[in-house]
Amino acid sequence: MAPGENNLRTLLATMHPTLDPTTYIFLTTTQPLSSLPLAALQPQLIAHEAEGTTIVTTEALATAHGFTEPVFACQKISLTVHSSLEAIGLIATITNRLKDYGISTNVVSGFFHDHLYVPVARAEDAMRALGELTSEARGV
Repeated sequence: MAPGENNLRTLLATMHPTLDPTTYIFLTTTQPLSSLPLAALQPQLIAHEAEGTTIVTTEALATAHGFTEPVFACQKISLTVHSSLEAIGLIATITNRLKDYGISTNVVSGFFHDHLYVPVARAEDAMRALGELTSEARGV
């Protein structure tokens, strides 16, 4: 299997961001992972930290399973370019551009793609900012 693209200009020119219309939330729990209804929560992300476990799931699933203190209602933007896990500068360039627009973002890198969680109210603005980056990298 190919390790993915490393060239920053190529990554930016071909990243084709896609916006998932679903509202996601971040929640945290100190419950043991084995006691959580993970199959029902369908987590997008699980991160273990000393203070607790962070789970990213849909707002609807979190509410349906009794998690009443969700944080950061957001939408997911996936960069549909196979970026290398060793690519240098892609996330920095993207988050710097979103910073210029006052858009917070939480980034997750999967094996094949990078995913940005941005506030629901700013998702379309984030898509425009990413479109600008792509156009600039293409020289358009």
